[in-house]
Amino acid sequence: MVEQSISELRNAIEAQLPAIASADDLERFRIAFLSRSGKIAALYDQLKSVPKEEKPKIGQLINALKQDAEARFEEKKANISSRTSGLVEAIDITLPGRIREKGTRHPITRTMDEMKSIFTSMGFGIVYGPEVEDDYHNFEALNFAKHHPARDMQDTFFVKDDLVLRTHTTPVQVRVMKDRPLPLRVIMPGRVYRNEAVSARSNYFFHQVDGLYVDKNVTFADLKGTLVTFAKNFYGSDIQYRFRPSYFPFTEPSLEMDITCFLCSGKGCRICKHSGWLEVLGAGMVHPNVLRNCGHDPEQVSGYAFGMGVDRISLLRYGVDDIRIFFENDMRFLNQF
Repeated sequence: MVEQSISELRNAIEAQLPAIASADDLERFRIAFLSRSGKIAALYDQLKSVPKEEKPKIGQLINALKQDAEARFEEKKANISSRTSGLVEAIDITLPGRIREKGTRHPITRTMDEMKSIFTSMGFGIVYGPEVEDDYHNFEALNFAKHHPARDMQDTFFVKDDLVLRTHTTPVQVRVMKDRPLPLRVIMPGRVYRNEAVSARSNYFFHQVDGLYVDKNVTFADLKGTLVTFAKNFYGSDIQYRFRPSYFPFTEPSLEMDITCFLCSGKGCRICKHSGWLEVLGAGMVHPNVLRNCGHDPEQVSGYAFGMGVDRISLLRYGVDDIRIFFENDMRFLNQF
């Protein structure tokens, strides 16, 4: 029975060898017959069923078949190699070369880099933090008490009971205030996650830049001066701005900053909902509870914090009407930058 299999396999090899004309054909032959899972290797497995007195004879036949197949394989390989080596000389060097496309900085990266540059020129350092946070840093230390309704402001991805994908870059403020001596003047750029429906104006992940300044005698006027300086550097010195009262659990008092719509110069358009104003950031004085949670006495020190979304600012800055296109890796879009 095994001798018959050897004979049939020899015939199959002889039939396939003439058809080998390329390196791909040669590789298929090797896999089919000479690899560890090939047909010759399978013959050795059949030796287990051969009577003991016949095993030497059958083993010799299989070895001979294998050696012959390997020799024929190497012969074919040499022939194919000698034929293809001459192709290099056939290249027409007068043909135009292939232009390699150069990568460009992503529009969100460009926006974030410009923000970093402005804040570092104002004396801010840059700090990064983990994207997977525990409940304490993401919520509790920032004055989000357990079951506090303010937690409903952010739809959260839970990794497990006490771990979440951070919903904002503000937890980095807690880590910085706990780990570094005062005074602190830093920004915290990074990616954040919220369980939101994907649409033209929102995504389940996006980018933020948070800022923090903590020291003795930091005032609300310091905060406003910082925000106005940034806005005029980023959006242009001729913009108008306004501050509106707002609410954030980790700042008190809190505000939102609007600027004149730089697409319609405040006249009113679809992007600013015909109001002439665009909301660009939220901010406020660091809440006394947050300072206490981070080991600081709010009677001795004070601070301000702010945060802004990079993706929506990029939408407005580059006149893009769908936030999803930023993450589709469409070269026709990205090459415009």
